[in-house]
Order: sequence, then structure tokens, then C-alpha cells
Amino acid sequence: MDSSKTASDGVLLPERRRVGLLYDERMCKHFDATDHPENPNRILAIWNKLESFGIHQRCVILNAKEADDKHIALVHTRSHVDFIKNISYQKFGSKWDRIAARFNSIYFNEGSSEAAYLAAGSVVEVAEKVAKGELDSAFAIVRPPGHHAEANEPMGFCLYNNVAIATSFLLNERTELGIKKILVVDWDVHHGNGTQKMFYKDSRVLFFSVHRHEFGCFYPGGDDGSYVMIGEGPGAGYNINVPWENRSCGDADYLAVWDHILIPVAKAFDPDMVIISAGFDAAVNDPLGGCCVSPYGYSIMLSKLMEFAEGKIVMALEGGYNLKSLANSALACVQVLLGDKPIVRSLQADPFESTWRVLEAVREALSAFWPIFAKRLPEELTSKRTSLILIPCSDSEDEYDNGPNTTSEDYEAAIEHVIGPLQNLEVDDGHGTELTNGPNTTSEDYEVAIEHVIEPLQNLKVENGHDQAIAFSSSWRSELSKIDIWYATYGSNMRESRFLCYIEGGQVEGMQKQCVGSVDKSPPKESCWRTFPHRLFFARDYTATWGPGGVAFLHPESNSEDKAYLRLYRITLEQFNDVLVQENILSSRTGPLFGLKDLQSIEDKKCISIEAIKLLDVHLVLEVLKKMNLRLHEDEDIDHLHGCMILSPARLHT
Repeated sequence: MDSSKTASDGVLLPERRRVGLLYDERMCKHFDATDHPENPNRILAIWNKLESFGIHQRCVILNAKEADDKHIALVHTRSHVDFIKNISYQKFGSKWDRIAARFNSIYFNEGSSEAAYLAAGSVVEVAEKVAKGELDSAFAIVRPPGHHAEANEPMGFCLYNNVAIATSFLLNERTELGIKKILVVDWDVHHGNGTQKMFYKDSRVLFFSVHRHEFGCFYPGGDDGSYVMIGEGPGAGYNINVPWENRSCGDADYLAVWDHILIPVAKAFDPDMVIISAGFDAAVNDPLGGCCVSPYGYSIMLSKLMEFAEGKIVMALEGGYNLKSLANSALACVQVLLGDKPIVRSLQADPFESTWRVLEAVREALSAFWPIFAKRLPEELTSKRTSLILIPCSDSEDEYDNGPNTTSEDYEAAIEHVIGPLQNLEVDDGHGTELTNGPNTTSEDYEVAIEHVIEPLQNLKVENGHDQAIAFSSSWRSELSKIDIWYATYGSNMRESRFLCYIEGGQVEGMQKQCVGSVDKSPPKESCWRTFPHRLFFARDYTATWGPGGVAFLHPESNSEDKAYLRLYRITLEQFNDVLVQENILSSRTGPLFGLKDLQSIEDKKCISIEAIKLLDVHLVLEVLKKMNLRLHEDEDIDHLHGCMILSPARLHT
């Protein structure tokens, strides 16, 4: 395609790129009545940002188009197609919540079917126009997202797999367009499990996903996102996962992946088109992602991909839940599609040590299929690393609007908002009397309570550094030091070097502040790994030790098909209290946050005291209470109550 024209003086000038933008407010009809992170404001924020910069005047504006069933059926089962098509019928209205509960992180309403068809059809529409040459590139601003949706079920906010449908459409239905090889790049912070499975045996699709994985404990969980998943049969070597071991990865980490994995293999693959599952939840301040990619970082990542397939790039929106960073990142990318040059900035940090370790593991796993990965990266390169997080700056964002200066008074105000939703929970008042409104409290009541908790705590940030105060001389310490409990961790905290910072003191990569450690700095007496039949969901957007990012919790209802991997440490109840102080409390206290009475209350009555609710991490308490409501059998052992932390006597059933 000729992308230039001649001026009157004979100078060859670049022709303005034809970039398509597709946006349709009908996709806003899909929403949840609660304050759900995947909501219509996401695409509204992007569109308003693009309009405010006059971007829409430089692009070709396209109308949304519903997908055909036959095209959806290229990657989804017929039963799934029929299910999504019919789910919004009014006859199911009273059952939407109950139906959605059968799936992982899904909701339905009267607008879900139409939005799902529009999202899938819109990505097909722009992909076809780019393949035909009618557009140079395009951005489909669609929702619901798609990359988690599997062949036979919705999952993770996704109903149809939009990118997979468009990819299969071009390869199988429009072969005359000459698109024989497609590079699918998924830079959403969550692994694109659905897309991976749909092309796992297909050498025509090079699927690349970079995501938080944390040894299978970050959503969607399990081993699918591991670097050992390289494809199968004809597709062996054509499935590439770059699984982060920790949160806080930023521009330097992502660009290292681009330079030393994605770009070299893309050159060898030589795609005819690039389709991007463009999730922006790895952006700075995203409440679910916990990473630190700036708009500049996204623009450089996209610029490097523009070198392939003559710039035939289709972007399809996936995740992204901080409206400001979502809109700014999308704007930066559309400007690149239009040919604008990113503002040159220097990176403020080298990649994490863990980033180089992951890169080497990925390259080694793929070396049998891609000779470019046969050699190890030079030591002078991998020695450039950072052990502390440095958030990339961005002129277009005020990344610390609220700042980590919240005081203990702010905590008290937030807790006041918590007490109201807790009035229906079964608690102990400290005098042996159980407080409850009756036996009719349901799991939905707890869901409502948690929603009320999340909102007041969303912007709550606590300074947690050298000014941490641990009460050294207290009579309670001697008593609690004799009681052992199991403390469960998941995600990157399960690594022993990280957990030991809470016990011995210190700071490792990814931590915002140095931990002072416990008064008793003895290492855990033992540790073990356990697999539990639960899935993860996300709540808080900030922790004192780890900074911005989503915190995962185990879903209270177990499912044998879901797996969560926990590492359990045996520590004393005294040490456990010191861990709580370091993560949650600004000032010293004279007594334990969680004492023998609280532990005994869990053991004997399957309930927790009001004082513990006021003092402990609120989400921990709610999750423990929620699980108790679902598990009231007398023979139920406390070891099966899994929250952010497991409090139990030091015993395990094998």
C-alpha cells in the first residue's frame, strides 16, 4: 500500500494513516447494578478522552455491527452461542444472578446479549476492513471484553471471545484476503486463557501473552499461563506466555520482554496482521492489575509492533479499570496508530531481577522451536536490574492524586462505613452473646456488605515505613508466643524471601517500604504447600507494603474445577499480630490486635468478635465471616476457613 504522496515542490510527504475507530453506546446497556469494575464508564471514558483531543476528527468512525452466529461458532460451541443469545430474555430476569453464579466472575442483565454480539461483531468488522486495505489500522472500543471466554462458557467479565472470533474469521472465512498468519498480542494484565486454548494447536496463530501469574495464584489462576504452555501438535512453539512472578512491573519490564522475546520471534514469524487484546489493567493505579505501565510505555510497545505486517494492526479493548489511566493509555495508542511519535522520555528504572529470570525461562522453553532463543542473554544486560519499585512518571496523569498520607483517623472513618453493612453478620459481642438478625442471612447479604466495604477503602492509602511502631514490652507477648497458628499466603507473597520480611525485617523488590519485622524474629517453624478447590476474586486497590494494585481473596464457595495454590507458614500468634501491624496499623498499640479470645471464638463458635472487626484488616474479617456463614457444620475444621490469612491451631490434615 502506498502510504505517501508528492507535494507541489516534489518532496515526498507521508500520507495520513487511515485509522478506524469503532464505538457504540449500545454496548453500555450491559451493566451490573452493583459498583462493578467492568462497567459502561470504561468505554465512555475512552471516547470522551479521544474527543477532547480531537482524535475522532482524524479517524474513520465506524458503526458497530452484530456478529453472525456462524462466525461466533468458529471458536465457541453451539450451546454457548445459544446461551449468550438468549440470556437477556426477560423470562430469565429473576434468575440472572443465580445463573451468573454458576460461572467465574460474570454478570448478566437485559443488555448483555446485544452488547456481546456488538462487541464480537465490531472486532470482526474492523479486522476485515484492515485486511481489505480499507483501513491501515483500527481500534475497537468494545465491551464486554473477551479474552477469558472459553469455547463453552463465559468467564472473567467476558461473554464471547472477540479477538478469537475475528482471528478465526480472517483465517477460515476470508482466505481470499491473503491473511495467512496472525500475531495475537495480549498485553492485558490477566492471562488470555480463552484465546490460548482456541489456537493452542494452530501454527497460523502466534499467541503471545504477558501477564501477572505469580505461580498460578493470580487470576485466572492455574497453570495455563505458565511459560511451559508452548502449544501442542502443529501449534507447538506458537504459544508464548511471559508470566510475571510479582506485581509492580512497569515500562522497563515490559519493554525488556518486547526487545528480547516478542520482537525477535515476531520477525521470525512474519505475520500478515497483528491483533492486540488491548487490556489496560497493567497501567499505573489500576485497582485490579497492580502493575505500573505508563501511557508512554504502551505507546512504545505499540510503536514496535507497527513495524510488522505493514502496520496492519487491530486493537480490541479488553480490561482496564482505572478510568483515568485507561483513557490516557488508549489515547497514547491511538496517537501511535495515527503516526504521531511518542514523546521521548527516559525510563526511570531497570527491570526487576525476577523479570530477567522469567525471560530466560521463556527463551529456554522456546529455544527448540525458535533458534533465536538458543543463546542466553548477556550478563552485562541482565545485571541491569532494580530491587525497588520506581513508578514511571507521566505528564498526562496525576498518578498520586491522594497520596499515601492518610492518617489513622481516616481509617476510623472508613471503619464506621463498615459497621453498618456488618449489622446482619453473626458476631460475638465479647460477652458470650451472639448478635444476629436471624437465620435468614444469605450469601447475597455478605456480598452487599463487601461492596459497601470496598468503596470507602478504595482510596485509603497508608504510609508504612520506618515510622512503623511495634509494641515491644507488653505482657500479652509471652502468652501469645506459646501459640502456633498457620498463616496462608498466595501470589508473590508466598515466596519465602518476601514473607520473611514481615518476620525478620527488610525489603525486597516490589515492596514500597521496608518492613521492621516481628519482635520475635525466629523463622517459621515449618511451611508447606496446599492446593484448595477455590478461585480468586479481587478487592482492595492498595496495601501498605505493596502499594497500588488489586488484592486477591479466595472465593468462599469451593469448586473442584478451580484451584488455588497456597503456601502455609507455621508462626506464633505473637508474630501474626506483628504482621498485622506492619500491613494495617500506623501507630503502636498496647495490646494484641488478635488475641486468644478471638482465636477461641473462631474455634468454639465459628464467629469473630466485634473488637476484632474494628481492628483487623476489614476484608480479612469479612471473608472469614462469609465463609463461616457457609460452613456451620460442627465437624468442620477451622483449617478449611481460607481468607487472606488462615488462623488455625498448628495442625494440618494431609
